[in-house]
Amino acid sequence: MYAHAHPADSPAHVSSATKYGFSTVAVHAGQFPDPTTGAVIPPISLSTTFQQLDIGVHAGYEYSRSGNPTRTAFEQAVAALEQGKYGLAFASGSATTATVLRTLAKGGEHAISISEVYGGTYRFFTKVAAGMGVDVTFVDLAEASSLEKHIRPNTRFVWLETPTNPSLTIVDIAAISEIARKNKLFTVVDNTFLSPYFQRPLALGADVVVHSGTKYLNGHADVVIGVAVTNDDNIYKDLTFMQNAIGAIPSPFDCFLANRGLKTLGLRMAAHQRNATAVAKYLEGNPRVVQVIYPGLKSHKQHELAARQQSGFGGMVTFRILKDSQEYARKFLNSCKIFVLAESLGGIESLCELPSLMTHASVDEADRLKLGITDGLIRLSCGIEDADDLVKDVEQALLAAIPTLN
Repeated sequence: MYAHAHPADSPAHVSSATKYGFSTVAVHAGQFPDPTTGAVIPPISLSTTFQQLDIGVHAGYEYSRSGNPTRTAFEQAVAALEQGKYGLAFASGSATTATVLRTLAKGGEHAISISEVYGGTYRFFTKVAAGMGVDVTFVDLAEASSLEKHIRPNTRFVWLETPTNPSLTIVDIAAISEIARKNKLFTVVDNTFLSPYFQRPLALGADVVVHSGTKYLNGHADVVIGVAVTNDDNIYKDLTFMQNAIGAIPSPFDCFLANRGLKTLGLRMAAHQRNATAVAKYLEGNPRVVQVIYPGLKSHKQHELAARQQSGFGGMVTFRILKDSQEYARKFLNSCKIFVLAESLGGIESLCELPSLMTHASVDEADRLKLGITDGLIRLSCGIEDADDLVKDVEQALLAAIPTLN
């Protein structure tokens, strides 16, 4: 394998615990010039099979479902950025969720999930995990102490999103992880919304970090991919087995594209945050808006916790339009010119959506309302365009939706 041809202190071997900074790690981790041609950017390895030197003796790869050089490069890079020993890539964030759950729990066992999760995660936990015999309890974990009362003898792990989707609630990862560890549970954190640039859950005590790499990691809205990262040798061994056995893996080309996107993660996240801050501050002062939710605003009820466990606040902004009205929300979304009405998030382009009818439509209506996901709640994913243009776009869309104030 390429790694053997380079000194252990070269940038390709860096982890975020070394002397190198974040963007240096993002550019170099897992990247080794081709030993045959000297190509600085490693070629995409499309081969499905690899020559064996003798029966059962190979140079690190035997079949591309089990392992592929291009996938390995991406996995190593993400692991380094998350301060993890091991990274594993999957065909999507949902495939990652399924594989992690199947690895950490089996039929007859129990898991705890934060009550506000991505709609696809909710769908899997309620419709698929139940069919596998894994019971999942949804709990409001904004207060970490809420966890203990829901732990059962057969509970195996707790699943967190922070900030949550779409209401941007912050969960105290260190406090939850401490309670989980005391009760011999694993803690899994979905870090999609912040990326390792702004938050590193493993350093806060989590056992597994997962991403929909489709979002900020890739960052260009052209790849569907998922990632899991861990420092635990046994979890890694079991995840590797399941990754190979289930086979829900990304293609080499998808891994190449996602890795290319990863190299500019630091630059992009800084731009996402700059734009989200500008949009959030504008919305907070607009009379056509009744609530703005952005952890970077001091008005956010958990601003101090966010500032303590994160190094930044991300690119997602959620707000309630006047009267919490679906009619106004629809007019706003259909009036945006730069923000594109579409699902997903984390790309270079700005997106807007109505969670109640789009990303969280699979959540039962009663559960949505309990979580505050009403028909007037709008979610914005701020891209990397010029901040002034995004603010002006939001301004004109609000005026189009609500021309006059009564």
